[in-house]
Amino acid sequence: MTTVLINGAWEVGENAGLPVFDPATEREICCVPSASEDQVRRAVEAAAAAQPAWAALEPWRRADALRAMAACLSQNRQELAELISAEVGKPLRKAGEDVDNAAVYLEYMAQWDRRIEGEIVPADNRDETILLTRVPVGVVAAITAWNYPLDLFIRKAAPALITGNTMVVKPTEVTPLATIRAIELISEQKCVPDGVLNLVTGGGAVGAQLCSHPLVNMITMTGHRDTGKRIMAGAATTLARVSLELGGSAPAIVWKDADLDLAADAIAFASFENSGQVCTSSERILVHRDVHDDFVERLIERANRLKVGSSRDDVDLGPLVNRVQFQKVSEAIDLARAQGGTLRCGGHGLPSLPASGYWVRPTVMTDVTPQMSIFNEETFGPIAPVIRIDSFEEAIRLANATRYGLSAFLFSNDYRLIMRAQNELRFGEIYVNRTMGEALQGFHNGHQESGIGGEDGKHGVLKYTQIRTVYHRYG
Repeated sequence: MTTVLINGAWEVGENAGLPVFDPATEREICCVPSASEDQVRRAVEAAAAAQPAWAALEPWRRADALRAMAACLSQNRQELAELISAEVGKPLRKAGEDVDNAAVYLEYMAQWDRRIEGEIVPADNRDETILLTRVPVGVVAAITAWNYPLDLFIRKAAPALITGNTMVVKPTEVTPLATIRAIELISEQKCVPDGVLNLVTGGGAVGAQLCSHPLVNMITMTGHRDTGKRIMAGAATTLARVSLELGGSAPAIVWKDADLDLAADAIAFASFENSGQVCTSSERILVHRDVHDDFVERLIERANRLKVGSSRDDVDLGPLVNRVQFQKVSEAIDLARAQGGTLRCGGHGLPSLPASGYWVRPTVMTDVTPQMSIFNEETFGPIAPVIRIDSFEEAIRLANATRYGLSAFLFSNDYRLIMRAQNELRFGEIYVNRTMGEALQGFHNGHQESGIGGEDGKHGVLKYTQIRTVYHRYG
């Protein structure tokens, strides 16, 4: 199985392979060979060698390359969706949406070909001009997460490539197949020149070598907080730039004047979509005492309405991605019950769920307190823990009681409280009276231990550039 792409040539990984499983059946799909140290080194060197010529291309030519990549993904939508569905476990319909979103993202980022601007600032001498121009960073190493493998690859590749950088991509070892196939299709159709986009496969050791290579100028990674900290520490040896999206534990405040149907719909999606395996999922639901019971009943009704089953069927939720994730979520539910939480619906190990696979139904828990583990740790599963609150001061204090700072939700029609929350919530994204889901032109970024850097929009593009100052004396 050829899973390593170096300078346009495909190779078989030279080290032992890592299995990829179907989470609905627990059966092995295939075994993906890992890249050797020599292959990682040569992939980085190929990217470094190709970068000057790629950066020298007219920006509109790089934009054409991104549009060709978008067309390539769209033309192979069904095949890529089936791979995503098989390895992640998500319903085929939603996997197809992932492919569509990746193509749209490429089209959007292609439009930045003529929009990256510099500056002219006043000089101290009348015969001089100071120019601030934006140039590429160089070689970008991209490490992706397993919950949206194709989307996350494109989310990094599109802005990096349009700004003149070259790349070495290491997809997650848990769900690498769609990314490998997408890069294979892009390579076959010659969307970009050889060496511009390179691929290495493997686990943490491959990622560590990639990130420590002296020719890597920037590392962009989506994944666990602890992995991000290790990457940042390793990058200190070469002073490579880092962009880290590290997840979160998003609070959702439901105030007493909220539209409860709107809030229940939005939070059900934000808690259970992709089986809760989304970094912006609402994981701590803070509900005012006056509307607590009414809101909970609405949320339970929506949770029970969702269909859980094989990704090959017409369902809303598939299984969790693997046994590790299943055990983590199952233990979180059991521990919350042992600590005094009340299971109102859902759970794991239910007779209605298949015997094989990693299944957890949408779960609503009440009587949750800030002292419980489920309040303080990111579970990354389809669990909606509900906490009663009595005041807005309490809501803000509990919402901010986390080392994460990615996303937060607020449901209220009180403009004064909305503005207060906007100022006092310590999160990079705040959703007011709506569910999760970022806009292409926005900026998806975390504060505190949810990471540094960010994705999307103007700021997600410009982070792949650096400023060069030119003092132009002409007198």
